[in-house]
Amino acid sequence: MKKHLINLFLSCGLLLLCTGGLFASGTVTSSELIANSAEYNGQRVVYSGEVVGDVMARKDHAWINVHDGDNAIGVWISASLAGNIKNTGSYKSTGDKIEVTGIFNRACLEHGADLDIHAQGLRILKEGGQIKRQFDTGKRNAVVILCGVVVILWILTLLLRR
Repeated sequence: MKKHLINLFLSCGLLLLCTGGLFASGTVTSSELIANSAEYNGQRVVYSGEVVGDVMARKDHAWINVHDGDNAIGVWISASLAGNIKNTGSYKSTGDKIEVTGIFNRACLEHGADLDIHAQGLRILKEGGQIKRQFDTGKRNAVVILCGVVVILWILTLLLRR
């Protein structure tokens, strides 16, 4: 009985070790992907960051740009997965922070030899939203003062020409 249990545990351990390459264990950064693109080419990766720009629909797929703080990487994603994205980053808002699982392509032949990720899965880590910015009264006051100076100079030049 003990021998069968030991064999079972060893078999399970060996199975986990063998399938470890099939499932991404940790996220990679854009800098790692770019610097080691040959090693990651064709590999399944997990990449996370903020969705920036627009979700660009293309029939049954869409392009999104995911920025991890250093670089943005284009992600080719199914329209059904892209539908989960509610906010994209811009000056006025932060985009959804997502985690994408997919196949990394160093030079994707399907998309003009660009570096991209073909997403197989998407998980929303944190929803984005509007950025509330404070009105800077100091800048407003400086503009009013400078406009006043310009008007005074303009009036002086009119008076001196007479």
